[in-house]
Amino acid sequence: MSDSPDPATVDSADHAVAPLRRPAEGIPEIVASPAALRNTAAALQAGSGPIAVDAERASGHRYDQRAYLVQLRREGSGTHLVDPIPLGDTTILANALREAEWILHAATQDLPCLRELGLQPPALFDTELAGRLLGLPRVGLAGMTEDLLGMGLAKQHSAADWSRRPLPADWLAYAALDVELLVELRAVLIDMLQQANRWDWAQQEFTYLLTWQPQERPDPWRRVSGVSRLNDRRDLAIAKELWQTRDTIAQRADQPPGRILPNAAIIAAVKAAPTSTAQLKELPEFRNQRRSMNNWWRAIERGRTLPEAELPLRKIEGGIPHHRNWGQRNPAAAQLLAPVRQAIADHAQELGITHEVLVSPEAVRTLVWERVGQPADEVAFAEQLAEQQVRDWQIEHVLPLIVQAWQSPE
Repeated sequence: MSDSPDPATVDSADHAVAPLRRPAEGIPEIVASPAALRNTAAALQAGSGPIAVDAERASGHRYDQRAYLVQLRREGSGTHLVDPIPLGDTTILANALREAEWILHAATQDLPCLRELGLQPPALFDTELAGRLLGLPRVGLAGMTEDLLGMGLAKQHSAADWSRRPLPADWLAYAALDVELLVELRAVLIDMLQQANRWDWAQQEFTYLLTWQPQERPDPWRRVSGVSRLNDRRDLAIAKELWQTRDTIAQRADQPPGRILPNAAIIAAVKAAPTSTAQLKELPEFRNQRRSMNNWWRAIERGRTLPEAELPLRKIEGGIPHHRNWGQRNPAAAQLLAPVRQAIADHAQELGITHEVLVSPEAVRTLVWERVGQPADEVAFAEQLAEQQVRDWQIEHVLPLIVQAWQSPE
């Protein structure tokens, strides 16, 4: 069994560390032209060691999750702030970044928007994930740099509208600082992972991230709070039409859908069942929607007149129901899931990590749901977990727990 990280290796300073306000080498010029991008690519190729990478999006301000700024830093190269919006083609940068390991913090947040630009790491190190594997008390970038390096980072611009142009100087300083300490932080974390006998865990996790893709959920309109409590298929059709109309408007306006029409308004319209636009206008959630009122009313009418055969099903066919409903749908699976989850949670606590880091809860639920009532088959269990991309180190830890709980659920 791997050792838990030594708490003595973590600096738990009793006083707050003053955050850095300005990069050591000053704020670099924004790279916004093909010529400047060629210079950046050449500088990165001439540097040495891994490349610190970060991206800034405009979450909550724009429709999608594209990157509006890409920050890069490498030893001997310095820091570069790349504005991808005016550049368009970033092939030359992609070629330069294929030569070295990337260092990212919370890689799953940035990889999708970087891939949209054609930027793909050949290898990576995720500082946040390393912190989770070590069971560190704080895994945000500012907390980790403060605890492990004794240097703070200000995070006041993390939710800023990075689509704004020109970008203010203090925002650019913030962006540059996000990659300033990643190389040093990586070195400390590698040493801690090796001391804790968890370096192999980290390597498996980082390899997995190279091919990781965000999960696309079917029927995203069903994620609106309150939709799951709608039992009438006609009501579901109206909710779906309102959601799709909102999404079309939001995409065209490049605005977050929630700014176009709150989720609560969709459910309010379904429950109120207005018979005219006048009644729809009277709903509190629609009083600021006069310009788009006809769009919403047409969506409601489409839902009301949709042919019966085209109405949405109450539940998505296939898949596994939420485990809270297992007691009614599959009591045997519900009875088995409880001791399996408890055994995993207890072992994760012993290791000093969360149970989500130890193994994907969804992978465990799928295994229990699909194999309940069958004998405990260690080989078959391991194969199914591997098919769900559970890593080898995770299988090594959780498989004996699952088999034991399977054989002795009491």
